Amino acid sequence: MEEINVQHLPFELTKEFLEDIRQLITAQANEEIIAKIEDLFPADITSILYELNGDESKYLVQLLDTKIAAAIISALDTDDRKKFLKNFTSKEISQYINIVDSDDAVDILNEQPVRIREEVIALLKDREQARFIIDLMHYDEDCAGGLMQKELIKINVTQTVTECVEEIRRQAEDVEKVYSVYVVDDDGLLLGTVSLKKIILAKRGSKIQDVYEDDEIVSVQTYSTGEEVADLMQKYDLEAIPVVNIQGRLLGRITIDDVVDFITESAQEDIQVMAGISEDVEEDDSVWLLVRSRLPWLIGGMVGSFLAAKIIDRFDDTIALLPAISAFIPLIGSTGGNVGIQSSSLIVQSLADKSGLDTTLWKRLQKVFVVALINAMIAAIFAFGCSMLIDKGEIMLSITVSLSLFAVVMLASLMGTITPLVLNQLKINPAVASGPFITTTNDILGYGVYFLIVYFLL
Repeated sequence: MEEINVQHLPFELTKEFLEDIRQLITAQANEEIIAKIEDLFPADITSILYELNGDESKYLVQLLDTKIAAAIISALDTDDRKKFLKNFTSKEISQYINIVDSDDAVDILNEQPVRIREEVIALLKDREQARFIIDLMHYDEDCAGGLMQKELIKINVTQTVTECVEEIRRQAEDVEKVYSVYVVDDDGLLLGTVSLKKIILAKRGSKIQDVYEDDEIVSVQTYSTGEEVADLMQKYDLEAIPVVNIQGRLLGRITIDDVVDFITESAQEDIQVMAGISEDVEEDDSVWLLVRSRLPWLIGGMVGSFLAAKIIDRFDDTIALLPAISAFIPLIGSTGGNVGIQSSSLIVQSLADKSGLDTTLWKRLQKVFVVALINAMIAAIFAFGCSMLIDKGEIMLSITVSLSLFAVVMLASLMGTITPLVLNQLKINPAVASGPFITTTNDILGYGVYFLIVYFLL
């Protein structure tokens, strides 16, 4: 009989399923609860926890196998995990910290009050894990030292392949993902790596020094930034990268899943900054936090709009004499804002991509000028034609509008290029330049340029 390959369908959380879980928790029907969730992946159970209150989620987690529960707690969002773990004692938290990777353990403990953190470390049964955690707590969370985990498999260069296999077996429980074995000398200095394939194919009794790869190994130092780590792993297509100290001594490794998490968080922060949100918030945060995160840029944008309105007001006599010029104010504002955002977005993207050769400021400006010049000429010609159709042959007005649009596009391109470069030099997130800041600034400059040209020509 032909074997049937059974695959799990993607889990979809429904109101009916959630209500059943709540009723079973209330009735403390443990066997029924386990029967409903035993075939679910940890990520599916995590989605259920987000919908339960603190007591319900704690009850559900405590029914699970400790390893599964630890994986679920590690995967929770930071804010949700902080709220969730408030329902647990230090002793209960320590059971999960004993199991998770050291880098995840540090992330979890850094979210806790100092007293809870110290109690959990003191209660850890695995004292090696406690030592790993204390070592990692010295590093900033966004540098290589903060991203690395201490769990890895290393072997001395003088040992045999057989001893290496035994070492892998011994550490298999602590090291969840084994990509390769790191080779060190008697002082712990990183010499190279040996792949699992070479270990398996090596002859019995072979020495590690005969089979390991001692080519230039890609590694990062503890103070390397998360961006530098991500760039290296992407460039060399690595699943893990070793972390060394300034002397070259092997301290830990960073795996691809941790880098993906870092990239995701960084991208979310940039998106929020570009949207004018000043704090790291999510949709289910408190109303006050959501208001507070959005209000600064809203107020800033309003101030900018009032300045733009003041510029228009200064030319009210001109508008009274030539009412037709007011019809083109939205064109000037929207075009300048769009050009500025396009230019700044490209610069921000190029600043984030460090895989190619660094381009000098002068070369950047040359290229931006040529692109802006072509775009400005096309936009000006298009505006001239449309203005002629709208105003029935008012050629002087059409020339004024097209010339103004040309100047605005050139100015907005320059502002969109220079601003993120300056912010980057000042160590400020250049993504700020791709949001309301550049739009508001270009509105003010654009209206000023437009009315000055109108004043002098008409």
